[in-house]
Amino acid sequence: MLTKPFEIPPAQLLAIGLNTNKTIHYQSDPEELVEATLSNKQGMLSHTGALVISTGRFTGRSPKDKFIVKDTITAATVDWGNFNNPIDEPYFDRILEDVQHYLNQQHELWIRDCYACAAPEYRLNIRVVNELPWMNLFAHNLFLRPTARELEHFAPEWHILSVPGLELDPVRCGIRQPNATVISFKLKLILIAGSSYTGEIKKGVFSVLNYLLPETHNVLSMHCSANVGQKGDTALFFGLSGTGKTTLSTDPSRRLIGDDEHGWDSTRVFNFEGGCYAKCIHLSKEKEPEIYNAIQPGALVENVTFYPGTNIIDFDDASITENTRVAYPLDFVAQSVPGESGDSPRNIFFLTCDAYGVLPPIARLTKEQALYYFISGYTAKIAGTEAGITEPKATFSACFGAPFIPLHPGKYAALLGDKISRDGVKVWMVNTGWTGGAYGTGFRMRLADSRAMIRAALKGELDQVEYHKDPVFSLMVPDTCPGVDSKILTPRNTWDDVAAYDAQAKNLAEAFMRNFECYANLVPTAVKNAGPNI
Repeated sequence: MLTKPFEIPPAQLLAIGLNTNKTIHYQSDPEELVEATLSNKQGMLSHTGALVISTGRFTGRSPKDKFIVKDTITAATVDWGNFNNPIDEPYFDRILEDVQHYLNQQHELWIRDCYACAAPEYRLNIRVVNELPWMNLFAHNLFLRPTARELEHFAPEWHILSVPGLELDPVRCGIRQPNATVISFKLKLILIAGSSYTGEIKKGVFSVLNYLLPETHNVLSMHCSANVGQKGDTALFFGLSGTGKTTLSTDPSRRLIGDDEHGWDSTRVFNFEGGCYAKCIHLSKEKEPEIYNAIQPGALVENVTFYPGTNIIDFDDASITENTRVAYPLDFVAQSVPGESGDSPRNIFFLTCDAYGVLPPIARLTKEQALYYFISGYTAKIAGTEAGITEPKATFSACFGAPFIPLHPGKYAALLGDKISRDGVKVWMVNTGWTGGAYGTGFRMRLADSRAMIRAALKGELDQVEYHKDPVFSLMVPDTCPGVDSKILTPRNTWDDVAAYDAQAKNLAEAFMRNFECYANLVPTAVKNAGPNI
């Protein structure tokens, strides 16, 4: 049976292999989903009313277990290798059969119709089928929500079938281990089995859009946050996890378009999503008030603990994972853009957490440098954030999102280059990592300083100052910046041992050069030569 207020035509369920002899909760509101989660003893309420759950074995994505079906659509277009793992159609058919059988054994399911892309001409209608109510709450919070009138005639184009309780047979299904996320562009299906980490849902859709938009619409899809100033000036913030993408774009003096996934066509930037999925490790009201205040009834908080004997979240406890998260609708942020779109950007910021302490806190990039560092997608992991890492480790993720880009990175870089030239966009690199020494000896850039430098760039104040060229990375570094101690602008000046700085800078430059070797023959010579110079 189907619960009200809306019903899914039984034929639509049968079309994806689901029977109707079960309770199907369709388009449940957040209160109902929270109540169902609590009744099933799958979560607890925090003292602010947010729902707190555990995602179990997986507290992050599993990139090696994400597959794209290799078929007539994808065989010659997907950039196979690295994170784009192929799976043959017969194996996909077996996984789909197992997922359908598992879903049909359940007594109740939670189904939600939603969509991605705030720009109507690129809208992607999605139907999400969950076995767990709190995962359906995640879909409610993260995707765009149709109106009641839109639901009356909603026609899903893509389906997501999420079954974390199903463990697949790796040999039978042609996969690595019992969990998998599998995308079929031919059948327009995303299957997620064996993992209840909610990020697999959102990144599955992101991967689909990263294929469809550049390939069919010539629209640049981007792993970035975006905001807009009082004068309508849009800014983009690219960066890998831990670089401050969500934090620095959620600025009380500007309005938030979105915190993670966007498209950029000929005239505007638009959000893919209807919510935010923010890291909340070490979250505080003083440093990140917008995110902190979003942890309210309807928000979904993952893998955190409480202070003993209370239901007050201990945001500093990483005993479960460093990757603690909160998912909430965008309208939980007071300074958000209702239409979730803005004009083409005037400024782009590449955020990096350089744990080696050698990159400048802010630098202006040429177009060629922008493409070089965009393709490189650099940050550094630090000790304690991942098993086995005892010292800083350089990480390169093409286009700041390698696990989610099915096409060759050169496709996205070419689109970005065209748009930078067309709109005269200023591009900046911002190091939110270390200075005065590497991780363990130096100190982390103050959030207040990073904010001050970004605001100065946005206001045009850095257009009026003198610059000098970094001798290793060839970046143009401002000599002064309003509200910031000039000494920290040149990282070599912050080290007590300049010889140690020079050695560290050389090592990082060589890491950039080694990483870029696989792209060197696929980009213009000017881009290839825009990297570090030893």
